[in-house]
Amino acid sequence: MSANTGARKAKLRRGGDAGSEGGPGEIAGSGGDGSGDEGGPRLAPGLHLVATPIGNAADITLRALDVLAKADALAAEDTRSLRRLMEIHGVPLRGRPLLAYHDRNGDAARPAILARLEQGESVALVSDAGTPLIADPGYKLARDAARAGLPVTAAPGPSAVLAALSLAGLPTDRFLFAGFPPPRASARRAFLEELAPVPATLVFLESPRRTAAALADMALTLGADREAALCRELTKRFEEVRRAPLGELAETLAGEDDPRGEVVLVIGPPTASARPDGATLDAMLDAALERLSLKDAVREVQSATGLPRKEVYARALERGR
Repeated sequence: MSANTGARKAKLRRGGDAGSEGGPGEIAGSGGDGSGDEGGPRLAPGLHLVATPIGNAADITLRALDVLAKADALAAEDTRSLRRLMEIHGVPLRGRPLLAYHDRNGDAARPAILARLEQGESVALVSDAGTPLIADPGYKLARDAARAGLPVTAAPGPSAVLAALSLAGLPTDRFLFAGFPPPRASARRAFLEELAPVPATLVFLESPRRTAAALADMALTLGADREAALCRELTKRFEEVRRAPLGELAETLAGEDDPRGEVVLVIGPPTASARPDGATLDAMLDAALERLSLKDAVREVQSATGLPRKEVYARALERGR
């Protein structure tokens, strides 16, 4: 066993964060001394969607390392992050193309990547962290490749959405991932209005600086009594999960500094017997009346709450004055 191999095994035993220097995050691992050798089996042509760690470098899969070692070209939302991950795990680049593919350059970069696929190359697509296409710019590339009849496959692995669902302690048999809520309050409330009656657990990503405002709107629109979880810095050293009714979480966050790190909000499904309180009903009507006629707003809110139409209509008339 070489000295380098021994050092890699020692680092593997330590485990931990991908981003912590000298601490529990320095992971060296598979592929450092040969997994990328050109003498091995060639990776099948096509677009390979590769999930990468969301914080802890040890969460990478053996298959992901194999794909990263053997792909003809690599496309990444953040090329520096991918290069760092490959260095941690000892996967050599060997002069292969490392292409930037993100929201800002997607339209310009996509044709060149598709051309590589059409020529029979294997291309690994990697998001900044987690699973490609989940709140990620890779959707159009995968769509266009599939439409062109080109092979598309996935190397599944880490996902902030699934990690949060696992930790939230809320029903997981039916859930809806809704991405990032709109940043403006009026648009965010209208967005939440549409989701309020969905009989499923709701999952959102949110910016730390908007988390408190988002929770306040969720408490008003979805119901202050709905069970919820705020998941922060998942898989990292300062991972935190707060579980409480939406109203309580909103009140707590309103009195604190903005949370640090990536935030996932998980909201439990509405209960069949839940009846919105007056403030929640008013907020729903106000949001609906901003974009709909009185008649349509009443219909939407009545459908969402299950309240008698006469009661909702009378309340809407008061709000519309």
